[in-house]
This record gives sequence, C-alpha cells and structure tokens, in this order.
Amino acid sequence: MRVAVAGALGRMGSGIVRKVVQQEDMQLVAAIEAPGRAEAGRRLGELLGIPGLEVRLSSAEELGEVLRSSGAQVLIDFTNPEASVAAAETAAEAGVDLVIGTTGFTEEQKRRIEEAVRRHGVAAVLSPNMSPGMNVFFLLVRRLAELLPEYEVEVVELHHRHKKDSPSGTALRIGEVIAQARGVSLEECARYGRGREIAEEERDRREICFHALRAGDAAGEHTVLFAGEGERIELVHRAHSRECFISGAIRAARFVVSAEKGRVYSTLDVLGIG
Repeated sequence: MRVAVAGALGRMGSGIVRKVVQQEDMQLVAAIEAPGRAEAGRRLGELLGIPGLEVRLSSAEELGEVLRSSGAQVLIDFTNPEASVAAAETAAEAGVDLVIGTTGFTEEQKRRIEEAVRRHGVAAVLSPNMSPGMNVFFLLVRRLAELLPEYEVEVVELHHRHKKDSPSGTALRIGEVIAQARGVSLEECARYGRGREIAEEERDRREICFHALRAGDAAGEHTVLFAGEGERIELVHRAHSRECFISGAIRAARFVVSAEKGRVYSTLDVLGIG
C-alpha cells in the first residue's frame, strides 16, 4: 500500500510516518507539510532521524502533483480543518482515498469533504478519534444515555497545552451520541462551561455541558458523568500516549483502500461495530 502523510513533521504526523515505515505491507511514498516550511525538499529520514528513508518533504501547494507522481493510494491527514478540507478536495480529485483524524471541523467543512468523496468516487475515514477503545466508549455512552434519559450529563476533557480546538472533537462526538440517543440535536442542549455570572442559575436537566481543560502534555482524557438522585455513573477514557490514535489510523488506511467508494466511513465502520 502506497501511503502519503500530511503534516508529516507534526506530533501526530511524524508518529504516523514512523509507524508506516515499520509496516511490511505499506510504503511511505509522500510526505507533505504546510507551505513556506524551510525543511521543504529535504529528506524526511534526515529530518526525523529515520535511517534509509529517502522520501523528500513536499509543500501542500504541490499536493496534487505529488500524489499523482508518487502513485499514492491513501492520504493520512492529521493537520487543521482548513488544510484538511483543501487536502481532501485535492486528493479526491487525484483519486486518492483518505484517512482524516483532524478535529474542529464546521458542518460546512465536513459537507465539503463528503461532497468531494462522492463526486470523485473515493473512500474516506473521517473520525474525531481513531482510538479503538474510544469508539467502544461511544457505544457505552450511547447505551447509558438510552437507559438513563432523565440523568444529567457533564462531559469533561483534558488535553495538552497545544491543542487548539475546544471542546475537543471527541467530546463533541460524545455529546452528539448522547443527544441522538435522546432524540434531540446537540445544538438544542449543549452548554459550554459555567462562569461566575451564571452560578446562581438552576441547572437545566436536559443540557449536556462541556468543560475543556488544557495543561501539560496530556494525550487526551474524557470523562462522562451521568448523575441522578443519590448516585452517579462516570465513564473515563484515558489515552496514555498518541500510539492508540496512530495505530487506529494505520488500521483505517488498510480499511479504506478496499472499502466501497463514494462513501465516508467512521472508525466504528473500520472496527466493524458501527
């Protein structure tokens, strides 16, 4: 399998590069970074300390040409929403399947990705969290929301200081799962934190409230609290490192190249439990 990686020097991208070159059934054929990077044109092996890796770093401005000339079958992208949408449209036009783990998309941005996938007949895995454990976590949250519809819900997430979107894409997906299980839209019931100015307000039992923490180098921690009279249930998922996301992306790449084209899939589809 011929793999291209966008954001190849980033925290996730560099980890994916290292994982790809370890796979017997994969070959890294292209590595892309944002325009204007001084490292463009240099060997990725030199930049990341991977002996024997001769692939040179390319600029996103030449993505279409790089994908076609390299014969890439799949592009793995963990960058930022604007860059990911542009890359998805370019890759789809070039006939390249997609694995996208970027978070923070607007509904319009997700629509553009889905439209590009359908128009050009490629397949994509689009997921705010590639971790197998977290995707099972979604199923557990959904079941609790169905069984305890009257319980109040709080979602607390902790990530490293560099994470830009807030709440995390995973936290928002948790909220969507709960809202869908209760037959409402997240827009109807979402609340984002509580400040001193509203401390005296009585809590709306229907709301799903999000709290985002940013500190240190935490890879990702999500707690969902279901609280009723005299008791509460807490579900917690802790990512000890980025390895669970990286391994999930590799698994998604294997899935997407053989998946039915013209569709956008989730990690639940990759795991066969959707």
